[in-house]
Amino acid sequence: MKLALVGATGMVGEVMMKVLDERNFPIDELLLVASEKSVGKEISFKRKNHKVIGLEEAVAARPNIALFSAGGNTSLEWAPKFAEVGTTVIDNSSAWRMEADKKLIVPEINAHLLTKEDKIIANPNCSTIQLVMALAPLHKKYKMKRVVVSTYQSVSGTGLKAVQQMENEMAGVKGEMAYPYPIHKNALPHCDVFEANGYTKEEMKLAREPQKILDDRTFSVTATAVRIPTAGGHSEAVNVQFENDFELGDVRKILHETPGITVQDNPDTNTYPMPMYAHDKDEVFVGRIRRDESQPNTLNMWIVSDNLRKGAATNAVQIAEYLVNNKLV
Repeated sequence: MKLALVGATGMVGEVMMKVLDERNFPIDELLLVASEKSVGKEISFKRKNHKVIGLEEAVAARPNIALFSAGGNTSLEWAPKFAEVGTTVIDNSSAWRMEADKKLIVPEINAHLLTKEDKIIANPNCSTIQLVMALAPLHKKYKMKRVVVSTYQSVSGTGLKAVQQMENEMAGVKGEMAYPYPIHKNALPHCDVFEANGYTKEEMKLAREPQKILDDRTFSVTATAVRIPTAGGHSEAVNVQFENDFELGDVRKILHETPGITVQDNPDTNTYPMPMYAHDKDEVFVGRIRRDESQPNTLNMWIVSDNLRKGAATNAVQIAEYLVNNKLV
């Protein structure tokens, strides 16, 4: 198993290496790939130093799998080049997600759709992954009509520059700005760029990606995405209207029995999901489960997950595991 990690020096790339190590992913040869400015740099993996190489050298090595976390433009240019030499690309950017001939995969939900012919596989948006993990089993039982989601997203979702901005502001240091305004002691209703309809790209990803993952256009999603000054972990306030009514006990039971979900829901003991609990974990945490008393068949939930792990690195590695275990690479 020859595995390439494209974007090895970035935040998600570093977490991907950690997840590969923790899950003992079977690697005979690891290729750490980054931009030209990082070529030659040494990175340690499993107590062995690996030299960072460039994209052309990585393609020439014909890896079995390439995990991409290097941005959309890099993916658009280089993923097809890897695919042409027989590599299966698992891409973490938004470049391929909504392409009709590319599969958008959350392994617990739709990995069974993958075949040997899928050479570019899209990893969903971080906020989408935790959302659909909780929605999928409930949709199966009660059939969703409409989802309203408001996100509270960590600065780590933007990258190292944003984390540095927050830390500088906390320390009272002037520095480079990742956002148009300060983020410390603030909340920005602005994740990604604005589109012509007034929504941001992040909000439109949340609207479109769940329909593709669940292969169902009969429900709709509307979103407001907000950046808050937390270092890691995305939170979501979710309101779901179903066609069929539900019992709260059944909802909790369904979520509790869903692999990858941990229910934290006891107001009596102030038990509910928070980013500090989700940090460095792979589960999606769900709590504040309650009926919306303003209209029938409607549920409120609070969903939290580590955006760099299940929201990015872990999901990608789980896809790779599925490919290996089912001899699709």
